[in-house]
Amino acid sequence: QVLLVESGGGLVQAGGSLRLSCAASGRTFSSYIMGWFRQAPGKEREFVAAISRVNSRTYYPDSVKGRFTVSRDNAKNTVYLQMNSLKPEDTAVYYCAARQGLDYALTNYEYAYWGQGTQVTVSS
Repeated sequence: QVLLVESGGGLVQAGGSLRLSCAASGRTFSSYIMGWFRQAPGKEREFVAAISRVNSRTYYPDSVKGRFTVSRDNAKNTVYLQMNSLKPEDTAVYYCAARQGLDYALTNYEYAYWGQGTQVTVSS
């Protein structure tokens, strides 16, 4: 089992940047694919980014491609989400998630472990 703790959320103006971090417990972090998801009020949770356990291959939906970058530091058991050129529609609670044994997982159903979430608010 792995415990995930997100940090780095906050209030930012449109066009600004934030970097989210997700610290994971345990000694097998490198064996997990890590994902970021977000959920706005009244909306379903949606995929934002993922980084594989092998070769750190990254995946993004079109809505954030070119603006968000996911990375991982296996030595620190941490995954990051750098968010640039933020828009008001990026406002949501952002969650990190983990799944062991997969190299490709883009839906919330595929992830076994979740953090508590961190609020990101982008003002216009």
